Amino acid sequence: MSGKRSDRMLRVDQAGEFGAVRIYAGQLAVMGNRAPHSAEIASMAQQEAEHRAKFDRLIAERGVRPTALQPVWHVAGFALGAATALIGPEAAMACTAAIEEEIDRHYSAQLDELGSDDPELGTMIEEFRDDERAHRETALAAGAENAPAYTLLSGAIRLGCRLAIRLSERI
Repeated sequence: MSGKRSDRMLRVDQAGEFGAVRIYAGQLAVMGNRAPHSAEIASMAQQEAEHRAKFDRLIAERGVRPTALQPVWHVAGFALGAATALIGPEAAMACTAAIEEEIDRHYSAQLDELGSDDPELGTMIEEFRDDERAHRETALAAGAENAPAYTLLSGAIRLGCRLAIRLSERI
């Protein structure tokens, strides 16, 4: 696999974990630690921070340039988290379910593309994909599908996630 392709994978995956940390920060800023599902959100946020730290380390070791859009994701992630939390706890969970559905798809495609070319990166992606799947299941169990206009909300968030992935791969 070419170095450019591997660099793009690292760039987008680090950006995604950065965005996830910001989304959960926005949700917790609105909901606090006593709202429904706050403990689950805090736990998922901690896992995302650990994922980001591992991608940060790999980016530094390999000399990969992070996305230039990180300031945008800093604000946009927090705003998405805060907005969904303002709608209610189920909408916050709908946000998680939608994003994790896209990330599962994204990480699975990356694993298919990587094959055995980069075992270190492949192992990380596979581990993180499993965590993201668990986050989606947690969100669904917490009532994500009961959010107001769930289908519309989920579809919009998934579309935004796909756009963020494409932009972060290149910019």
